[in-house]
Amino acid sequence: MLMALLAGLLVATVPLFGGHLRALAHVRIKSFWLIAGALALQVVAISVVPTWPRAVLVSAHLVSYVMAGWFVWLNRRVSGLPIVALGGALNAVTIAVNGGTLPASRSALATAGIHPVAGDFNNSGVLAHPHLAWLGDVIPVPASVPMANVFSIGDLLILLGLAYGLHHLCGSRLVRPSRRTELTAAAPATTTGAAALGSPSPTRRGHRWFPTTSTDTSPRRHPQPTP
Repeated sequence: MLMALLAGLLVATVPLFGGHLRALAHVRIKSFWLIAGALALQVVAISVVPTWPRAVLVSAHLVSYVMAGWFVWLNRRVSGLPIVALGGALNAVTIAVNGGTLPASRSALATAGIHPVAGDFNNSGVLAHPHLAWLGDVIPVPASVPMANVFSIGDLLILLGLAYGLHHLCGSRLVRPSRRTELTAAAPATTTGAAALGSPSPTRRGHRWFPTTSTDTSPRRHPQPTP
């Protein structure tokens, strides 16, 4: 829930830095159902049926990451998604090597005021012998903050990629345009400048274009010297 709130806040920052959210309407997203289905699987496994057999819930959790990874691959050219993909991959690998659970720091959970319910499936929890524990939920948000939670390095990368993509796509002042974009924008001005310096302009004859040069091929006569 806190991740969704933070994502909404990132969207709200775009106009504050001169970005235009309407630019998002022109972004082509492929197979949106994949990411929607991945989120739905996680919500169902964690919040709707957490008492179902663990093997079923772990499988659903891992499948959700496969679907999310497929979505990111199909849309890898969208600005910011490669960073999101890196964050998601770190989480997915850590979950996979820990049997379907992202390891969490006991002290981080205590700071956030989170007390997992025994017997329920949790996508994050304290493990006896965790692997890659430093990639788990080790960054707490204090319990005094509404909807306090714990974050992993992967979670932070996901938010960073989302922030970069939003501000880049919407033309925010926070993200400078690429050199290629600057050159493309400058191209019309360069062409206009060349025309102003006297470059030959084409004229149309039939369906072909020819430069405006003389076509007179008759020999030139030179004046004869007077006796």
